[in-house]
Formats: sequence, C-alpha cells, structure tokens
Amino acid sequence: MISKLQYISQGSTESQHLVNIQKACDLGVNWVQLRLKNSTEEKLLKTAIAAKEICLKSGAKIIINDHVLLAKEIDADGVHIGKNDLSPYEARKIMGPSKIIGATANTLEDCLEHQGTSINYIGLGPFRFTNTKENLSPILGLNGYKSIVENLEKASLKIPIIAIGGIGKSDIEVLTKTKIHGIAVSGMLSGIELGKEDVLEIKALLNEK
Repeated sequence: MISKLQYISQGSTESQHLVNIQKACDLGVNWVQLRLKNSTEEKLLKTAIAAKEICLKSGAKIIINDHVLLAKEIDADGVHIGKNDLSPYEARKIMGPSKIIGATANTLEDCLEHQGTSINYIGLGPFRFTNTKENLSPILGLNGYKSIVENLEKASLKIPIIAIGGIGKSDIEVLTKTKIHGIAVSGMLSGIELGKEDVLEIKALLNEK
C-alpha cells in the first residue's frame, strides 16, 4: 500500500532531519523518506539507522532517497531513486522483490519510461517552486498533473502518482481532483506548526485512513 501522505525529511543538519522525522511521525504520518544530501557515508548510515528506529516505533515506513545500497544494508522498507540514479531494474535486483521502489519523474515521457518496470510509485513534480531542491525541473501546476494523469490512463499505465514540490495545505483539495494518488510534503510539516487535527484533516482530503 502506497501512502497518500508522505513526508520527505528536511533539515540543516542530520540531527534536525531526525527531529523533523520524529515530529512527522508524532503527527500521524506513516510514510517517511529520508532525503539527506551532502552528508558523509558514516553520518548517513548513523542517521538512517536512527530514522528507521523512529519509524519502527511509530509504525511508519522508512524509505531511503538515492542510496540503494544503504537502504539494503539497514533493511529499509524501500528506496526512492532519482532520474540520474540507478535504474529501476538495478534497484530491484539489489532491494529484492518485496521492497518498495519509487522513482522521480518530471514529464509524461519520464512516466511512460517506467512502463513495464517494477517500480511501485512515481514522485511527479514539481507542483510549484520549492527551495528544498536544487536544479528544479519545470513547474507542472494543476494543469500539468491533470494532463499527465489523463494521458497515463490512456496508456493504461497504472502506477500511483505522488505529487511533490512546494505543496501547501490549501493546494490539497484541488490536487486530488487531478486523480493523483497522493502527495509528498517537506516544508509543510517541517517548517509550519501543524497539529494532529491538521494532519487528520489533510488525510481526510486525501481519503487516507
């Protein structure tokens, strides 16, 4: 089951990532992607192990961004690969048949390239400008998502689409009308003081239990 509300970790230090992951889990998020850039292998391993422990205690899935071998080493629930990372085939060989593999896409063509691969979901974006990612791809907006999802249906490509990139709480209801599966957020949970009731409201909008 691919969660409809996913948290992508954010923070200026490894410790801040863990604080924000704990916060997201405390709020009721059950899917966490550890996205830690510019860290040493030693610190990345230590942080990934700590993040997995937080998620285990909270009943949340832990997905590792980019680092397939690390995801395998700590027995994470899955891995999310970017356009310039390992191919889905290579990632599946490493992770095994039961693990989750997500992939980044920015265009309809990117999505169609995953037809016939064994990935479990596509992270499609960005919805709008976000400063959490460098070298941002062209912004999709509502019309972009609607067009891509409609064309994927025509191509009979049935992979859950997760919208990502600068999504705010006020965007969720209109995004769901594009027939995406769910959303991935970072700043909305890291930088804004939300309570459990806010997260329950967001889940209700996404029809997520």
